[in-house]
Amino acid sequence: MKAVTIAGFNAPALITEVDQPALQSDAVLVKVHAASLNPIDNSLRSGALKELITLSFPHVMGFDVSGVIVEIGKDVRKFKVGDAVFARPNQDDAGAIAEYARVKENELALKPSRLSHAQAASVPLAGLTAWQALMEKGNLQRGEKVLIHAGSGGVGTLAIQIAKHFGAHVATTVSDRNIDLVRSLGADQVIDYKKQTFEEEVSDIDLVFDMIGGETLKRSFATLRNGGTLISIKGQDSAGMADKYAVNFHSLWMKPSGDMLGRLGALIEQGAVRPVIDSSYAMQDTEAAYAHLAAGHAVGKIVIELIR
Repeated sequence: MKAVTIAGFNAPALITEVDQPALQSDAVLVKVHAASLNPIDNSLRSGALKELITLSFPHVMGFDVSGVIVEIGKDVRKFKVGDAVFARPNQDDAGAIAEYARVKENELALKPSRLSHAQAASVPLAGLTAWQALMEKGNLQRGEKVLIHAGSGGVGTLAIQIAKHFGAHVATTVSDRNIDLVRSLGADQVIDYKKQTFEEEVSDIDLVFDMIGGETLKRSFATLRNGGTLISIKGQDSAGMADKYAVNFHSLWMKPSGDMLGRLGALIEQGAVRPVIDSSYAMQDTEAAYAHLAAGHAVGKIVIELIR
């Protein structure tokens, strides 16, 4: 089958011929209609995560997949051939920018009917990251005040909507060009990080969701109420700021979950959450899509459409 692969670290993403993934008893084989890109993809390509994630080459790129089941393993009970599904497969099964992908049953969810495959492919990794940060780690409660950094990104656009749906007061940081977008997604307070200092604009925050790290992470502790919580996908509290401010800190590494993805899919079906697509590329233009991702200015998600 055709797949987008890298031959080594820092190698270009090229279409090559690879073996179709072998079906396993607890998995399905999906004919891929669309995939999407995530910042972790470029981190893997660069070798920045080689101490955490071992890659064998050629490595098939992509984590997010939307498509149609063409074959099921003997132990699969919840899905059938012909089902339209979406997922974020685990690391061993990762390889979504390919004609076929293998996905374990417990990582799979039915595609929301109101979404195209391109829209659905944009959701899994970003949506699960937002869900696990806010609902699982953050234990978000109605009426709480939430600060979401990078609100116009793939994770941020979904996090704003999830937090708003569950009754939070949502503040977010963006550049001025994305103010109208995040307001349309439900943000109550928008902070232009280029012109405003966010810790001077908000206080007594119950939950901060950080997707930037570095100085933004350190400065965010000052916005929390006593006993509040900061969750980051970009760093650790190496300076002991949580103790200094008497707050809680969690570093999040997203895990695949078909059950959580199904719950998020239900909110999408209700119209409470919608994906935001920055741009769409054909499979043969994946390297250009990764260059666009690396530039760091994407609003929402970048999608690769294999079947248009």
